[in-house]
Amino acid sequence: MASENGVLYLIPTVIAENTQDQVINPFTKQIIKSLTHFITENTRTSRRYISSLKINIPIESLSFCEMTKDSSISDITPFCNLLLKGINVGVLSEAGCPGIADPGAIAVKWAHKNGIKVIPLVGPSSITMALMASGFSGQSFTFHGYLPIQKNERIQAIRQLEKDAYQFSRTQIFIETPYRNMKLLEDLITTCQPVTKLCIACDITAPTEYIKTQAIQQWKLTKVDLDKKPSIFLIYC
Repeated sequence: MASENGVLYLIPTVIAENTQDQVINPFTKQIIKSLTHFITENTRTSRRYISSLKINIPIESLSFCEMTKDSSISDITPFCNLLLKGINVGVLSEAGCPGIADPGAIAVKWAHKNGIKVIPLVGPSSITMALMASGFSGQSFTFHGYLPIQKNERIQAIRQLEKDAYQFSRTQIFIETPYRNMKLLEDLITTCQPVTKLCIACDITAPTEYIKTQAIQQWKLTKVDLDKKPSIFLIYC
């Protein structure tokens, strides 16, 4: 008789350092403790994260397979095949929840194609937490990831996002590489209409967390330092 397939667990990680006791619940820790195989963006980061949970796992006994945004399904297939042998596998994001602005979807796609049960675990997601705290529509929203690097293209993208926010009453969510946050904020302030609402959610779950929603005309008068700090930007009508 063939053995049952394993389960693919989607495991959240912290989005701010030293917050594991605050944002990672006991059940998630229990699942992590039961696993020996992990698909991850970065093995070093994942080892450090698991060690920080203090759940008495000998890290050297664990096996990791790296999966980045440039990975293909063939890169992780040998590791995923363990699921067909009845071995449970966990997917770890670099930060937050696997599959949300994260390459974890590659493993999940494989699992569904091969009849493997997928279980997402509860944990922090800066995108959804920013939306929750923005006061904007949670009924209709779009996450765009990173906007174009080139200034002209970025300004054009901002204008389109603002247009969509007004036309469809849809919250527009996007991010930027932390060291370019201030340039993005400058472009938002100079491009968007004065009455357009902008929410900035920075360092979510950290002691330095900053979340503020106000009109563009008010942001012009607000001093805020977002340099090198993980931030989520949201605009709405």
